[in-house]
Amino acid sequence: MLRFSSLIACSVLATGIVWGEDVRTAYQPHVFESEGKSLPYRLLAPARIEAGKTYPLVVFFHGAGERGADNEKQLVHGAKEFLTPERREKYPCFVLVPQCPNDKRWVEVDWGGLEHRMPEEPSEPMQLTFALLDRLVKELPVDARRIYVTGLSMGGFGTWDAIQRRPEFFAAAVPVCGGGDERLAEKIAHVPVWAAHGDQDTAVKPSRTTNMIAALEKSGGKPKLSMYAGVGHNSWSQTYASQEFFTWMFAQTRPE
Repeated sequence: MLRFSSLIACSVLATGIVWGEDVRTAYQPHVFESEGKSLPYRLLAPARIEAGKTYPLVVFFHGAGERGADNEKQLVHGAKEFLTPERREKYPCFVLVPQCPNDKRWVEVDWGGLEHRMPEEPSEPMQLTFALLDRLVKELPVDARRIYVTGLSMGGFGTWDAIQRRPEFFAAAVPVCGGGDERLAEKIAHVPVWAAHGDQDTAVKPSRTTNMIAALEKSGGKPKLSMYAGVGHNSWSQTYASQEFFTWMFAQTRPE
């Protein structure tokens, strides 16, 4: 179990390498255990934790290629973008990066299909992530009104799934080249969403994103969309390298 005091210790130890951190050093390795099941994860803490302050928490869902049990591959894409000196200083936050097992998915659906219905129950890795999130919110100085979720490819599907299952929990979502259940758009129309996709993606059809955006707009939502011309499946590099993405996400606050 991760305690507040241990997080402070991790943060203090990291302060000497804040400007130019190695991603494997900055994101501390942990394993969450619940009811005989386990979930490896990495956690980035703010460079400095001040007494009495609370901080945003970002949940990052990796793609299919980063599945495993080494508790390291999930840091390959996106995680390092939170470590630039400017972002560490301007957006102090916790970043949670769980790792999905090889034989599981964040949401058990066909990624290549034109649509899907949300499974009745969340996948095992998603269930464990929700349980871990609930624990972290209680044990760490997390601002419960500023919890964000983002993910790429398989993790993009996971991002849509997470907000559709917990529509009142997240302050904003950034799903990248994923897809959700369009029939549930009304449930999440109030959630700030910025979705991204490459218009030449052959792994996950661009319509999975554009159809979700259209469904949200029809339900009264005001989502943002970045459709990258000439880009294939890798639409995440451009998204997470964008300063505008960070500025927008951290500006969102969930209403009381």
